[in-house]
Amino acid sequence: MARLHVIGCTEQNIGPAFMDAKPKNSILFVCLGNICRSPLAQGVFAAVAAEKQLSHHFLLDSAGTGGWHAGSPPDPRSVAVAARYGVDISGQSARKVDIPDFTRFDLILGMDRSNVQDLRRAAPESARDRIHLYLGYALGTARDVPDPYYGGADGFEKVYRMIREASEALSDRLVG
Repeated sequence: MARLHVIGCTEQNIGPAFMDAKPKNSILFVCLGNICRSPLAQGVFAAVAAEKQLSHHFLLDSAGTGGWHAGSPPDPRSVAVAARYGVDISGQSARKVDIPDFTRFDLILGMDRSNVQDLRRAAPESARDRIHLYLGYALGTARDVPDPYYGGADGFEKVYRMIREASEALSDRLVG
């Protein structure tokens, strides 16, 4: 079985992929600390792409607008909710968005409006058109993916469902 190349994550067996093919889209998922929403979005989108046999179209990563969790694994509650649905994000490691990300990725998706504002302030002007609100870009709805960090397991479950729906729509939008 081929392996999907996912930046910032251990390689995962997820289905047919062609490592030598140039990805059609490179996507960076971004939240505040890169331990809850964005690693979940990266893992869920990778799983959706694999289910649809589209992994070879994408190069994925996630990052945070803040760097205080750099080097840390995802929040155990994100890992747990992902695992319940057969998605392993335990090998990811948090990092902060850096300047090369703005040219390295075709699409930069912030989980909430605050993330998008922070990204646009940090980005070179030439890269600002790559930055979008995740649910807005994927679903056409200007809603935030709420930060579940200070809540309970039910918040992580809600975030998983939002991300799963958006990942399905995004993969369809990008590949057709």
